[in-house]
Amino acid sequence: MDLRKKKMLAGKVLNCSPYRVRFDAERLDEIKEAITKKDIISLAKDYAIWKENIQGVSRGRAKKRHLQRRKGLQKGFGSRKGSKNARNPQKLEWKHRVRLLRAYLKTLRDKKYITTTNYHMLYMKAKGGFFRSLKHIKLYVNEHKLMEPHVKQNVTN
Repeated sequence: MDLRKKKMLAGKVLNCSPYRVRFDAERLDEIKEAITKKDIISLAKDYAIWKENIQGVSRGRAKKRHLQRRKGLQKGFGSRKGSKNARNPQKLEWKHRVRLLRAYLKTLRDKKYITTTNYHMLYMKAKGGFFRSLKHIKLYVNEHKLMEPHVKQNVTN
């Protein structure tokens, strides 16, 4: 028994591909007798004809991998595609570091912890890449005694 035409008609009614149309095996006689779209619609309402759901792609494995990577795992050499610079650009690293240093120097200057001449000297050193980090600039300021002496007393109290 060939039901291809019925499947095509049902596909048009159910707004899907005929390959997704399924028939109830026990009610094939009724389906064979259906000629018009109205007949097909009534059979669809009685669940003698239905369309199968589209099979999606599971995200379970991807979610698990994402969770592991958030923990810092699965980031070894075998998982890396780009170069070190592509994954974490040196320019971005530089921008973050310099902005941090400049903000720190600005707060020191605004609160009168350092003089404007010392500020300028430190600013130019930061611009030239002299300081590795915020910790480094703090060490430098303390070692070279660039903080104002009257401010040091106020800071400690």
